Amino acid sequence: MTFRGVTALLALLTLLPVEGALADTAPPTPVPAPAPGPGSEQLVPGVPPGPNQPWSIDTPDQVLPPQVYEPGVEEEAIEPVEAVAGTYDLIEYVPLSEAAAIAQAQVSCTKLTGPYQKQVEQWLKRKKADAKQSSADCLAIRAFQLKHGIKPAIGFAGPVTWVRMQQLSAQKKPNAAGKCPERTYKVACVDLSRQLTWVQKGKKVVFGPVPMRSGRAQYPTRAGWHKVYWKHKNHWSTLYHQPMPYSQFFSGGQAFHAVYGSLYTEIGSMGCVNLRLADARALWGVLKKGDRVFVWGRRPGK
Repeated sequence: MTFRGVTALLALLTLLPVEGALADTAPPTPVPAPAPGPGSEQLVPGVPPGPNQPWSIDTPDQVLPPQVYEPGVEEEAIEPVEAVAGTYDLIEYVPLSEAAAIAQAQVSCTKLTGPYQKQVEQWLKRKKADAKQSSADCLAIRAFQLKHGIKPAIGFAGPVTWVRMQQLSAQKKPNAAGKCPERTYKVACVDLSRQLTWVQKGKKVVFGPVPMRSGRAQYPTRAGWHKVYWKHKNHWSTLYHQPMPYSQFFSGGQAFHAVYGSLYTEIGSMGCVNLRLADARALWGVLKKGDRVFVWGRRPGK
């Protein structure tokens, strides 16, 4: 690399946010909670993580395109390690006061109105979707949370509960709005607005939809048409020295890949499409080099 190239690379790296600079032994930096709505408290994860699951693992993405090569048979035979149990649990964000009360077993059904109160009430088909929490609303939301493993199940209409409802609504017809182009060949659809990805061939969905986490505001996942140009099962981030299992690169350093951490954080990735390990593994078997990727929408949050 020339001196000018080295200088440019160093200048680029100095622009990266501090929270992304993870080292193998450094503790992860906490991810800020979702911004509170008007008149509401700060929201925090409602259940503390276990010893092996930090709340805010940042994404092990990379800014620059990878060095493409043909992995050998021996390398390809190695499967990425499994995620620790509980890594992908649905942990709701709740007001700070409620988190403290939960820790002391002082709350079973919240009286507080959540930031997604009206949307949740409408999804549950409440007779009076007035965006105000009632005892009946809380019990209905809590029942949904218990059914779908959302913790803590206290009936708070937070972002994770609403995301889960959107996922369920999209299960049968993720492309009902027709925003992902239908082609005779496979298209990997990346819906930034709903944080969902799937693969379709014509009108038929051949994978997903599954939850994902896309790029943050400063490093958005690039919209438009792309093409899978390199697949690397056991890729490691050249920036963070962290694993990027089942990486499928489609735009420079942006790729589909698994992460060993929650997808439900307000701050997005450094541009990659983050997936749960099982979903990334399944997608690995669906997409081939040369398959097309279409990205659209806008990711909520930061």
